[in-house]
Amino acid sequence: MSETTHDGGVAVTASPSTPPPDDGLSRADLAAKYGLTVSGARPGLFEYVRQLWGRRHFILAFSQAKLTAQYSQAKLGQLWQVATPLLNALVYFLIFGLILKADRGFEREVYIPFLVTGVFVFTFTQSSVMAGVRSISGNLGLVRALHFPRASLPISFSLQQLQQLLFSMIVLFVITIGFGSYPKLSWLLILPVLILQFLFNTGLAMVMARLGSKTPDLAQLMPFVMRTWMYASGVMFSIPVMLKDHPAWIADILQWNPAAIYMDLMRFALIDGYGNEYLPTHVWAVAVGWAVVVAAGGFVYFWKAEERYGRG
Repeated sequence: MSETTHDGGVAVTASPSTPPPDDGLSRADLAAKYGLTVSGARPGLFEYVRQLWGRRHFILAFSQAKLTAQYSQAKLGQLWQVATPLLNALVYFLIFGLILKADRGFEREVYIPFLVTGVFVFTFTQSSVMAGVRSISGNLGLVRALHFPRASLPISFSLQQLQQLLFSMIVLFVITIGFGSYPKLSWLLILPVLILQFLFNTGLAMVMARLGSKTPDLAQLMPFVMRTWMYASGVMFSIPVMLKDHPAWIADILQWNPAAIYMDLMRFALIDGYGNEYLPTHVWAVAVGWAVVVAAGGFVYFWKAEERYGRG
């Protein structure tokens, strides 16, 4: 229909019976028609990896900033990175080494580096897991304000714990040398052990990050879980020595758990007197298997929930 305007022109208006051009289109059709995409939609797996690589400088800078800020309010500052596991090792030595005689089967010059190495290496995994649980739920402001691959956060926290361990390794070297285990070719094995453990820790941190993002109370439960894991992993004692009078399969299960695997490999690399007889069979294959399976599985598990992080 049409009508004449005041200047003599003709204005055409739509007939009331003519439906709007978008009438009957679904939301998906409307989005496709106007080129709209879902905000924060999960990218494909390979695209997600590409995006993470593009944020590598952010991941490194964020981990360094967190490491610097961790003890910024303490007078001793970064020295607590070393003092905390050393104090734990001292307590464990007094209780387990002197009172409970958990050092059976070892000379004193072997047991003390054995204990300190176990505490340092297990603390690396423990701290990565605990940081992973809170990596999303504890950084909701950042998650909701900026668009970036959310896996950057648990990876960054695991990298922070790796940097902290590397700083602590200086003290571990001093203790090891002080008790008669001097640098040798086996010390070169430290690098692959750290890489494998970092991969394992990062995968586990991503699993815990997804679980912790929806269940904040998990952060209160995990210290009890980690403490149980520590006692079952031979941090304070040698599993094959302590369980020599028990069925062999019990010791095998405990030795094949990943925390025990990485501790034993680090002890084997560092300590004279800690030889192959203390290691489970196929130890390197098991170490690689744990690292690959948990890192890949944890990454995919975390990626599948990418769209849901920070959305209440």
